[in-house]
Amino acid sequence: MFPSKAVLPPTLFLVLGLLQFLGIAFLGVGLWAWSEKGVLSNISSITDLGGFDPVWLFLVVGGVMFILGFAGCIGALRENTFLLKFFSVFLGIIFFLELTAGVLAFVFKDWIKDQLYIFINSNIKAYRDDIDLQNLIDFTQEYWQCCGAFGADDWNLNIYFNCTDANASRERCGVPFSCCTKDPAEDVINTQCGYDVRQKPELDQQATIHTKGCVPQFEKWLQDNLTIVAGVFIGIALLQIFGICLAQNLVSDIEAVRASW
Repeated sequence: MFPSKAVLPPTLFLVLGLLQFLGIAFLGVGLWAWSEKGVLSNISSITDLGGFDPVWLFLVVGGVMFILGFAGCIGALRENTFLLKFFSVFLGIIFFLELTAGVLAFVFKDWIKDQLYIFINSNIKAYRDDIDLQNLIDFTQEYWQCCGAFGADDWNLNIYFNCTDANASRERCGVPFSCCTKDPAEDVINTQCGYDVRQKPELDQQATIHTKGCVPQFEKWLQDNLTIVAGVFIGIALLQIFGICLAQNLVSDIEAVRASW
């Protein structure tokens, strides 16, 4: 094959390089987390979890980003129109899915709220089953200053925190430390601050823990940061459209040069 002498835009390589770098970073974090949990030495442990494993998010997102970036880079360097079309088509599909998800989330927001409630509660049940899931729930409750999906009593779903007489756990009728209100004078986290707290009257609970659920707190956070959230999504969408246009322009240049042979 003779070189086509098509102009390869450096901006396209910047976008593709960023995709590959982020893809490798996400995959690296996911594989490291799996190795820490022993999954790489015992693949059957993947099915042991009762809730969502955050590592899957890193692996799936990282894998998709790396494959797209790799296909685009090889397609641009080798002037392979098939790989460039693969890159632009799948990036377009992802953009369309994101757009569809945004519209459906707005139209079916009540259904989304119900599914979020079910999702959080299913992961509350599996809170102690996976360290990554536990850290994710603790981060969520600390960041949004919430407890449970719609309130602290959602922790009755967990075998270690429920208030049944059969529960012999020291954490019985309590909540995780991430539900507790922070004392500015404390430098060290008190991991026992939530012990027995749900045996107290509601007013006493409010002095110790966050009693609002994470679902309404998340809704409030979205309303308060709507401009920032919208700006981030618009920026991602523009970057995707920009990448598709650059790839398609390069395909047109290559095909035009080849047609002139």
